[in-house]
Amino acid sequence: MRIQPPFSTVAQDTTCAHCRRRSRLISRGLGLCLDCIRGDFEAVLPHIEKAHSQARAPFHLPGQPPQDETGAACRLCVNECQMAPGQKSYCGLRTNEGGKLMGASADRGRVSWYYDPLPTNCVADWVCPAGSDAGYPRFSYSSGPEYGYRNLAVFYQACSFDCLFCQNWHFRYDATRAGWVSAASLARAVNQRTACICYFGGDPSPQMPHALRASRLALEHNQGRILRICWETNGSMHPSLLRQAVELSLKSGGCIKFDLKAWNPRLHRALCGMGNERTLENFRLAAQYLSQRPDPPLVVASTLLVPGYVDEEEVAGIAAFIAQIDPDIPYALLAFHPHFYMADLPPTSRRHAVEAQKAALAQGLRRVRIGNLHLLGDAY
Repeated sequence: MRIQPPFSTVAQDTTCAHCRRRSRLISRGLGLCLDCIRGDFEAVLPHIEKAHSQARAPFHLPGQPPQDETGAACRLCVNECQMAPGQKSYCGLRTNEGGKLMGASADRGRVSWYYDPLPTNCVADWVCPAGSDAGYPRFSYSSGPEYGYRNLAVFYQACSFDCLFCQNWHFRYDATRAGWVSAASLARAVNQRTACICYFGGDPSPQMPHALRASRLALEHNQGRILRICWETNGSMHPSLLRQAVELSLKSGGCIKFDLKAWNPRLHRALCGMGNERTLENFRLAAQYLSQRPDPPLVVASTLLVPGYVDEEEVAGIAAFIAQIDPDIPYALLAFHPHFYMADLPPTSRRHAVEAQKAALAQGLRRVRIGNLHLLGDAY
């Protein structure tokens, strides 16, 4: 039986569980207003933790990353789970069986894929070789969009975060039915019309060793032609794994697309179950490579404009951070579609999107784009 997300209709005059104020832009999946999250975080933290635990329970996932002092340790992502015998990792991919970590590995992944005709609805399509004139001729088959070619879209069915607004939440039950896929099998999915591979999900962070091995095999099997390696990620992987991913993208003409979900670490914790410190550190790390390949852009950022939560203040904070590193880093502001435990919120309004874009430009960024225009609403 399929698990359905709650709250499939727009909430009306919802009451904040902490301050008891009523607002139309408080999701019942979280139950807290933005002011309480930012201004009274310690008081609302137990409520936040409970909301995430309840959101994960239907999928048999731990409410918090296990931290048994003597447990088997996984260091692949920011959660750094330490599992007692029989315990499961936060992402759900690994278990401690007799003191050994079992489950996902460099050659065993929970993954699916499909072929996406280019140009496609990618976060970076406006600045990457697949959808623009960037990188031609070294990294692109065409001086414009690569019509006739395809992206191998690789969906990793696990995540290191727990975003209550997840736009691809279905992987949580799909993963329980999926079998293991070898890195070699994934690499063989590349054919002569494949111009790029993009790893997303879920998130590739908990399965980076698998994605890195598959990428190397694919590049080895397709020497002498263009095959870009790209990533769409929350940026929570171990920095050593990120360096390897960046080097593959740098050499192949691909990019790292960071999903910067919120600037305020309290709001990030409320929305995603985790803080954003590792993500920001990794973003800065990846940006160190920018001068090695100015074209096409190596690092791209995006933010989902969640109504009632990710406002102009959040976007301005993110934009200032990016601009301090390099004002030419492309930044996409994405329209929100009601989903998962925040399905009671409205779509991002045009006013919200335009004001967010203005806020980002005001911080000195030169390339700011509103994406998913077809999802924008007029209300709110």
